[in-house]
Amino acid sequence: EFTVLIGDWYNTTHKALQAMLDDGKLLPSPDAILINGKGPGRANFTVEQGKTYRLRVSNVGLRSTLNFMIQDHNVTLVEVEGTHTVQNTYTSLDVHAGQSLSVLFTADRPAGGYHIAVSSRFTNQTLNSTAVLRYAGSTGFSGPPRALNQSDVDFSLNQARSIRTNLTASGPRPNPQGSYHYGSINVSRTIRLANSAGQVGGKPRYGVNGVSYVDADTPLKLADYYNISGVYRMGAIPDAPAASHSGTQNGTGADAALKNATAVMDSDHRSFVEVVFENSEDSLQSWHLDGYSVFVAGYVHIKSS
Repeated sequence: EFTVLIGDWYNTTHKALQAMLDDGKLLPSPDAILINGKGPGRANFTVEQGKTYRLRVSNVGLRSTLNFMIQDHNVTLVEVEGTHTVQNTYTSLDVHAGQSLSVLFTADRPAGGYHIAVSSRFTNQTLNSTAVLRYAGSTGFSGPPRALNQSDVDFSLNQARSIRTNLTASGPRPNPQGSYHYGSINVSRTIRLANSAGQVGGKPRYGVNGVSYVDADTPLKLADYYNISGVYRMGAIPDAPAASHSGTQNGTGADAALKNATAVMDSDHRSFVEVVFENSEDSLQSWHLDGYSVFVAGYVHIKSS
């Protein structure tokens, strides 16, 4: 078993990057991709012929979606974010910023050296990095890794569609495994969350449904527990975007206007909610739902004319 940490890297310090944002500028493109904190060709993994290995792959970078592949080897996806998946086989996998997954592969190729190739996706400038997968006692290399079309959105989207929760794996559940049919549950509420980009007070901000989140002086859970008024307002973020926040591009123009607020959305205990994430920007966005495991119902690619 190996841990593989991949991520983009800036030669500029974090304070300099923060100063850029404070001046109203967007972050520049990253300078490099690192694998386990090392540059191209410097990370090494040694395997034994015929054995199967688990790789825990995490994208620990700041912004870039990265494609991960092992030269001449297929990988079997077994887990994403702690959830067992249907065990499909892939030649490469897109790993988004902040995402973790586990794959299995068998060292069943002719003994030698193979590249573990990591490349940026959906960027103006493609960044590449490699690590070395070495069969024990071998020498030489198999050749350069296969090139990937880094702007192929459909490839990434179809791959995401193929990832499904394995309902027959893992430990006991309240219901017999495989018998809990999400499609038969009545949806009590639909929430549409549309991300957009713009500026507030001369600084670049991201928002959801027109609201860019800011922390309150008092922690929200503390304010809720002690019923402290004035810390946040329930319903500060709407269930759906206004028309002006559902079609922005690059956060430009009047339609991209945002407001800062401590955005809190109410919910009902034990309600079954459908959440629709909408991204009409021309950049990829990652979402993280803290503390929740979700059932993905589907994806659609909205192509602008």
